[in-house]
Amino acid sequence: MSEHYSRTIRRPLFALGLALVCASVLALASCATPANNPTQNNDIRSAQNKSQSEAEAYNENELVYAISTHLGVTSESAATAIERLFKERGRPVGYITGQEGSGALIVGARYGQGTLWMKDGGSKKVYWQGPSVGFDGGADVSKVFTLVYGLDNPDFIYQRFPGVDGSAYLVAGMAINYQRANGITLAPVRSGVGLRLGANVNYISMTRKRSLIPL
Repeated sequence: MSEHYSRTIRRPLFALGLALVCASVLALASCATPANNPTQNNDIRSAQNKSQSEAEAYNENELVYAISTHLGVTSESAATAIERLFKERGRPVGYITGQEGSGALIVGARYGQGTLWMKDGGSKKVYWQGPSVGFDGGADVSKVFTLVYGLDNPDFIYQRFPGVDGSAYLVAGMAINYQRANGITLAPVRSGVGLRLGANVNYISMTRKRSLIPL
């Protein structure tokens, strides 16, 4: 195959992949939902019954309610996922509710936006982006619920989080994987169309502002 012929093949493939990524970003922006904390009412009702040390991390009941509400899954499925996460990582100090879009043609990109909710009452707007690699193509948008461990200062969320090799798995119809950097661990939970996205991202970069560069 000549070099000229090879270039003529690669160019339309690259253009198609770029178009899919752009479509996913536009879809993500159009379906963005207002930030709200699914556990807020539970926190108010139970605040008087908890010590300060217990209030620094979320318990299982709070997160089962939050995950089932945000991802639209049954409480039984959410409880199964939370039970495994708690067994492996313990109680998280925060979580991120958001949505993300991805486009891929073997090589692609993922973009997301959401809100970080800390157990101490703080919150931060976050954006994330990263490259993806997989033997599939297309563009889609899905919701994601990310548990956050080891985050003492919410400002430290803004950094790059590589994926942990061998940490991706499916449980109760949801995809879960770990991303870790500088003592902070993220555990994104995805449902539905997000399943194929759970295991094909090498890393994500958390930022204060939206970026179109996925690297």
